[in-house]
Amino acid sequence: MLNRRRFLGHAATASVAAAFVSRGASPVFAADKVTDGAAWRRFEVITKVDLTDVTGPAKLWLPVAQSAGQYQKASAPHWTSDSKQVEMKKDATSGADILSVEWQADGTRTIEFTQTIETRNRTADGAAVGRTELDAALVGTPSAPIDGIVKDTAMNIIGNREKDEDKARAIYDWVVENTFRDANIAGCGVGNVKDMLETGYFGGKCADINSLYTALARAAGLPARDVFGVRVANSADFKTLGRAGDITGAQHCRAEVYLEGQGWVPVDPADVRKVVLEEKLPLENDAVQAFRQKAFGNWEMNWIGYNTARDITLPGNEIRQNFFMYPAAFTSRGEVDCLSPKTFAYSISSKEITA
Repeated sequence: MLNRRRFLGHAATASVAAAFVSRGASPVFAADKVTDGAAWRRFEVITKVDLTDVTGPAKLWLPVAQSAGQYQKASAPHWTSDSKQVEMKKDATSGADILSVEWQADGTRTIEFTQTIETRNRTADGAAVGRTELDAALVGTPSAPIDGIVKDTAMNIIGNREKDEDKARAIYDWVVENTFRDANIAGCGVGNVKDMLETGYFGGKCADINSLYTALARAAGLPARDVFGVRVANSADFKTLGRAGDITGAQHCRAEVYLEGQGWVPVDPADVRKVVLEEKLPLENDAVQAFRQKAFGNWEMNWIGYNTARDITLPGNEIRQNFFMYPAAFTSRGEVDCLSPKTFAYSISSKEITA
């Protein structure tokens, strides 16, 4: 459990005004709308970190939820900490907002970070986006290349299909039908697409399965990107697709693909495989098939998005990360395991604000 000792007097607030819209060369979150009449919900998400047991200097980075068009609105976050070096920073490549915290040799090394986010269920709206944004969603990355075996696989999947929507759906169906959720994989997986295809092992978690979709779509010439975030409420679809209260391990990666005339289209093949495994239902089950159809073109927003960053180097750190949706820390002992929150000593909670 997190050590809930009193935080010292230093407190700070910051305004995150940046929305997920096109900003220069940064590939950022889409500004899509939602189904007309969809209701807004408000959540308070609190991350608490306690590095009291660590000696010497320490650095911490926390992902920050941003506003996203007409389906996610983030208010200015605030924090309380004994650190005098707390700063909101931005990754120049992805546009991701990052809360950067540093402690010197002395101090209790604690922080409580509060974010308020409003969401409503999302689909695509046909909004066009700039060429720069689309080009950024067509390039390969070290963990998700788009040449070699990735390109060959994508071409085999799309065959002689000419329409982009047909290509996007063919890739989606292939990923749903050929992957499976592997419960033994830690966290959300690693998203190493080349390794999945070369080994022929298609088991994974959301960062593996949805990264596979994104890389294959890019290799087929379709702008696509991963969106990293965390579940904050129970699901109206399946119990396994939601989390409320203690959401420390509820991180979830999603994906989106750009289609002309439709804009950024939300997709989530990984959640289809999650339903199959954790609800103990076959893929052919009617309820699973209905959700499979829904998960191409819709996101249930009992989840908040942080960023679209891939292969990111956090400010003041030299270690590249495949993605950024977990707290990250570096101490005198080295990099702290983000997948072990009890030894890392962090917790994340969510509460829906109904008033």
